[in-house]
Amino acid sequence: MRALFIGGTGTISTAVVKRLVNELDWEVWLINRGNRASVVPEGVHQIIADIHDEADVAEKIKDLTFDAVCEFIGFTVEDVERDYRLFKGKTRQYIYTSSASAYHKPAAGYLITEGTTLANPHWQYSRNKIASEEFLMKKYREEGFPVIIVRPSHTYDERQIPLGVHGKGGFWQVIKRMQEGKPVIIQGDGTSLWTLTFNRDFAIGYTGLMGNRHAIGEAFHITGDETLDWNQIYATVADALGVELQPYHVSAEFLSAAGDKYGYDFEGSLIGDKSVSVVFDNSKLKRAVPDMRTTVRFDQGVRIALDYILSHPEECQKEDPEFDEWCDHVIEVLEQAKKEFF
Repeated sequence: MRALFIGGTGTISTAVVKRLVNELDWEVWLINRGNRASVVPEGVHQIIADIHDEADVAEKIKDLTFDAVCEFIGFTVEDVERDYRLFKGKTRQYIYTSSASAYHKPAAGYLITEGTTLANPHWQYSRNKIASEEFLMKKYREEGFPVIIVRPSHTYDERQIPLGVHGKGGFWQVIKRMQEGKPVIIQGDGTSLWTLTFNRDFAIGYTGLMGNRHAIGEAFHITGDETLDWNQIYATVADALGVELQPYHVSAEFLSAAGDKYGYDFEGSLIGDKSVSVVFDNSKLKRAVPDMRTTVRFDQGVRIALDYILSHPEECQKEDPEFDEWCDHVIEVLEQAKKEFF
């Protein structure tokens, strides 16, 4: 079986590639710019190209066909239109990585299924994913283009800690604040529910759809089964660090307004996603992929990640003094408001 990955070296796709090569004996090809060759397993074939250079890619794959083409860096309709032109007639499956942020939140029911309405007025990223799905499903219905839609939720690996509120530099400044005993901002009151998935578990579900004829024309979210609230998530990180958490709760609406000046898109990432309770019904995926299961609990995944992050300071510990100052300012403003009213 032969698979082509568009991308293939990101948080999610790296785990899928490793599972295919090390456990499932697929022939794997990557098409990317070759900037992260160090994470590519031995035996993987690489096509060095810019996927946006359609003519060059078409020339480089002209003699190849695939059992699955796996798109991990398609963010707009233009991206999937290009893929359709490139891979029509050249693959038995085209697997498009969308996003669980495309689901309307809050949903009509607390449990999200693949049939939950797709809508997100707060985040252009999610609307682009929805539009891309619509284009691909139209091609499936009208022409039989063999699309499968997958919708990851919050997936992480050993190089990152999943958090709700952070700056442009990522998670590290929040970890640093925890280590220094400083208050850490958590959106809302911290009781909204969230689902976190370690990338190795995601790979179980994803690879189970590859070569699976029953998956064509269908959408699947791929998430773990463990659901935590945000207070539990931050407390688990603090426990793994061996520090006492100093939580500071701020409404998502206030964070969105306060972040605009600094270019933080908290409207999209919080109001349109992480500030709303999300619980997934994974029964559809498990019917298609009976092996799908959670093998890495969040408390285990955090320790795996921290072991790596703390031992790779140059790679993972990116300080963000602007975000640190912003957090202090937000807290100072709210504390002053409390004094004025109380």
